Amino acid sequence: MTRWSAVLIALSLPQAASAAGDPALARTMLMKSIAFRTVEGERQVPRLAAYYASVLKQAGFASRDIEITPMGETATLAATIRGSDPQLKPLLMIGHMDVVAANPADWTRDPFVPVEENGYIFGRGAEDNKYDVAMMVATLASLRKEHWQPRRSVILLLSGDEETHMRTTRALAEKYRDAELLLNGDGGGGLLDEAGHAVLYQLQAGEKTYADFEIAFTDAGGHSGAPTPGNPIYRLARAIDRIAAYRFAPMRNELTRASLSLSAGRIGGTVGAAMRRYAATGDRKAAELLSEYPEFVGQVRTTCVATMAQAGHALNALPQRASVNVNCRIFPGIAIDVVKAELAQAIDDPGAAIMTLDDPMASDASPLREDVVKAVTEVVGARYPKIPVIPSMSAGATDSLYFRALGVASYGVSSLFQRGEDGFAHGLDERVPVAGIADALDQWERVVKALAQ
Repeated sequence: MTRWSAVLIALSLPQAASAAGDPALARTMLMKSIAFRTVEGERQVPRLAAYYASVLKQAGFASRDIEITPMGETATLAATIRGSDPQLKPLLMIGHMDVVAANPADWTRDPFVPVEENGYIFGRGAEDNKYDVAMMVATLASLRKEHWQPRRSVILLLSGDEETHMRTTRALAEKYRDAELLLNGDGGGGLLDEAGHAVLYQLQAGEKTYADFEIAFTDAGGHSGAPTPGNPIYRLARAIDRIAAYRFAPMRNELTRASLSLSAGRIGGTVGAAMRRYAATGDRKAAELLSEYPEFVGQVRTTCVATMAQAGHALNALPQRASVNVNCRIFPGIAIDVVKAELAQAIDDPGAAIMTLDDPMASDASPLREDVVKAVTEVVGARYPKIPVIPSMSAGATDSLYFRALGVASYGVSSLFQRGEDGFAHGLDERVPVAGIADALDQWERVVKALAQ
């Protein structure tokens, strides 16, 4: 058993619940925020930021402690509860106001008309990420009303384009890089079983780097009746086959060792034994077995997969160009250029042009800080006694990526508990359960108070 395993297991004692934020306010904010179409290009993010600012001002926030910064058609929001000791670095909380697009014709309900039905609130962004944003805003409103003052400042940051370009995230990370740590409402969270009983809680302490590479082949082309050996489509097909067959070396870090070892008992059987063995020794055979499962392969190695392809320009002409987009989820701490070079080696075709798309950023996993693990485990234990708190590494990217890259320890601590079958982030009929709102507020208040003192 690792030191962190012992800490996580030992701190699962229940505590009595404390009075927290206003569930009615949080529910109202969630419903109202869904109605803002904060999709890229709709120019609704600044309006949503103004709404959140109005809630905070009604709770007693001074105008000087709320800052809305326009950035193109979107914006950021920062709200501060000032600490008593200016020498202490601030505690940051973060979430995002924007959502992915949704076509009303595809939904059972209009995605931007919030509906409460059968114990759920439906609407685009309900889960990702307006639930926890509403909980965080309501929590700060409650703390301000009770005139709470922490030792270190607490700053809520809301980004405006996390689902697209993350320019607002970069700006926030640069401005608030001198922080003690960051708590992200868009990561981690709890799992309920089919009957609604809590199963586990994931504390997200790392995420894989997202990077897209375009791999292209070109040729002079010509008439389809006179084939040539340099056909870009054939060369592309060979490259795709080689990428599909290639496996990056298995890797471990503190986070994945703790996650796999703590999950092994719950999974059980051959897979559970492989998780335990790989966490303890790095056994390659165990890594290969885990890599056969889509839900585990990303935890043991970098993965790269072809996602889109384009080729040719006419039905009766030899193609002049063929390309494929390869999406990689890179193990924390590995440089993007290292993966690019490894892809080139796997393809083994000097004619392949490999280009890194956009401007991806790599970051390492955050350390499993004992104060964070203790606070989260105690709070989750008060909500659901004896459920395990398991460190996790996400395959997707969140706002935490840019803070981690600048050295700010960042942790996904979502207050949302839901059944696996109810997870519809980015999908149709996105929803969140209403019943957990009061406990979610209590969770946020307890965690913030524990880490801001």
